[in-house]
Amino acid sequence: MASTYTTGFSLEKIGSGEQSGAWGDTTNHNLDIVDRLASYKAVAITTNADTHTLTVREASPGSGTENLQDGMYRVIKFTGALDSNCTVTIAPNTAPAYFIMNNGTTDSGSSGPYSLIFTQGSGANITVENGKSAIIYCDGAGSGAAIVDAVSNLALATVTASGDITASGTFNALGDTASSDKAAVGYTSAEGLILTGQGSTNDVTIKNDADTDVITIATGGTSVDIVGDVTASTVNADGDTSAGDNAAMGYTAAEGLILTGQGSTSDITVKNDADGTVFTVPTGTDDILFPDDAKAMWGTGSDMTVHWDGTDGHLTVGGTLNIDGSGETMATFVDDGAVTLYHDNSAKLATSAVGTTITGTLIATTDTDTSNTGSVTLDFGANQNFVLTFTGNVTLANPSTEQVGQSGIICCIQDGTGSRTLSLGTDYETAGGAGITLSTAANAVDIIPYFVKASGSIQLGAVQLAFS
Repeated sequence: MASTYTTGFSLEKIGSGEQSGAWGDTTNHNLDIVDRLASYKAVAITTNADTHTLTVREASPGSGTENLQDGMYRVIKFTGALDSNCTVTIAPNTAPAYFIMNNGTTDSGSSGPYSLIFTQGSGANITVENGKSAIIYCDGAGSGAAIVDAVSNLALATVTASGDITASGTFNALGDTASSDKAAVGYTSAEGLILTGQGSTNDVTIKNDADTDVITIATGGTSVDIVGDVTASTVNADGDTSAGDNAAMGYTAAEGLILTGQGSTSDITVKNDADGTVFTVPTGTDDILFPDDAKAMWGTGSDMTVHWDGTDGHLTVGGTLNIDGSGETMATFVDDGAVTLYHDNSAKLATSAVGTTITGTLIATTDTDTSNTGSVTLDFGANQNFVLTFTGNVTLANPSTEQVGQSGIICCIQDGTGSRTLSLGTDYETAGGAGITLSTAANAVDIIPYFVKASGSIQLGAVQLAFS
């Protein structure tokens, strides 16, 4: 009876009554195969080859021969220089086998390093990147044979790694973390993703690829310290700020958005993209401070603005400025038009291109003095008209408050004695320099009109005597 061979690695099974006196050689050949099944080999791929065949067993093994192949090694490191990815075909396609494969090739091209693509038939392939290892098995299904990643859904109770763990897929935690965890990733259906750590300075530190801190949570704390900028489509605060906050954004149902800060000059400073101050809230105040020439604007077209230019204040409107009271108009200012002042919602004074219209009466301030004697100085800055009762002879001293163009009347009333006289300072001028002669009768009333021609020149009109 002839020898038969195992389907996996062609171990020779000697037929009954065969190979008399040669069993030792055949057994040794089989032991060589078994030795390879527990061994490692570096297999060189031809330089820049796009394909390579790894043979597990001969398609037609020979009786009494070694039948040894590189594919019998369980751990294989592929070497050689590549200029492109290389497809490694595991033959024959009926051989079921498993391997630990390592891609140790080097780069002879300009776009590497390159991957090894393991295939056995028209089924699935496995790609091992340069410098990586994989545990794979072949299903030996013939023309439709597939290569399978043996650890793609590996279930382990605990993994302890002294180096990096790299995954091309997703890392899914299924259990909660614990307070004693040094650096743990967990999950619960209520909390979702959980990160737990403990350190002497921070419990959690997130760093970038330059090993620089991005986010930290101080040991035992609940505050998140973000080193750089925070960029988000929406930031929703859900708690109030406090007096000790340096720069905080908060929210309450009553107050809405809250901004709280504290600085030596300002508590809040709003700046534009040129780092220029738009406005500030000075420290410890409830004021809003706009810098010189900064405008507060209203209207879609910035139709009304208010600003201070460093010397003067400006309120500018593009149409009509209305000043309103409680349900009534107090004043209107029309661009290139009239200014109208109201009393109790009724227009009383309105400007026009030719002057001013007064509705009702215009009452100037009148000085009523019931005791005048000796030198009397009229205050033209405070009064338009003067009603003076003479209790002795009066001299009108030169004033300093007259205003050019000012006019009015001076009413002179004799007291119960009468015969009081009026003398004039040099600023008071009469027709022909004749002076003023008053009525002498007790309680007589005389009226003198005046007009201020210039500073120091008050023109007195003819006295109107003895009104009764």
